[in-house]
Amino acid sequence: MNEDSLLELLRYELPIHDPSVIVGSGDDCAIVKPPKGNQSLVLKTDATVEGIHFNAGADLTQVGWKALCRCISDFAAMGAIPKHALITVAAPAVFQQEKWLQLAHGFGKAARTFGIVVVGGEITRSPGGLFISVTITGSTGKRSSLRSMARKEDLICVTGRLGGSLQSGHHLNFFPRLAEGQWLAGQRGVHAMMDLSDGLGSDLPRLTKASRCSFTLEKNTIPCHDGVTIEEAMSDGEDYELLVTIAPETWPKIDADWKRNFPTLPLTPIGSITSADQYSTELSKGFDHLS
Repeated sequence: MNEDSLLELLRYELPIHDPSVIVGSGDDCAIVKPPKGNQSLVLKTDATVEGIHFNAGADLTQVGWKALCRCISDFAAMGAIPKHALITVAAPAVFQQEKWLQLAHGFGKAARTFGIVVVGGEITRSPGGLFISVTITGSTGKRSSLRSMARKEDLICVTGRLGGSLQSGHHLNFFPRLAEGQWLAGQRGVHAMMDLSDGLGSDLPRLTKASRCSFTLEKNTIPCHDGVTIEEAMSDGEDYELLVTIAPETWPKIDADWKRNFPTLPLTPIGSITSADQYSTELSKGFDHLS
């Protein structure tokens, strides 16, 4: 099957039509309508690489899901709204049609779940393993929560439970906290936010460095998956939960409202923000792409 025939086949697996799309997949470029009113454009790209983010032989529908959801998780961390996606795939020459369709099914499942339209991309041959690059564009929500917005005395909180992602398969089938991130970003007293992709031990210092502050951490309060140690919860990575700082005076209301809106997902305080010259707990480092 040639490239044009394959692309036509893959389009049947993807949501490609939407009133916001002026020119979509099939032309040299996509043309889409800009965000409405005073909303700003939000852009994010992520790579998903065989041998790094998934192993050879992994379920390709799950790989396609993960490739989009990695980007979507970053939109969640900013309280933003994803809308349009560009997907590039480089695959080995022996990649059969069935595998392409499984991968595209995962892309389509994630896109439909989170209201995203696939407006283009590229397929090409890889000299090695499978490589996927996803770019998603969208718009700002009610308010953008940046990792640089933490304030002294804020509570440090995490959604869900941490650790054991690789062993449990969570790294392939996680559900981005998009609705939760958009809700948090709209609450008074919510300051900084980011997603936990490389592990709490790497991501929390990144947040406090961006905010020019420090932190104290109560390790025994970190919510862990069953059978996971505190050290593993801090260093395993690929949790795709949200790390958020919240003004302590607003916590009781946020906590109560959170439990009403998201009754099955815990939001747990695990420490507090301090001034830059105060003590920070030494953390177990998480994943580093260049190590």
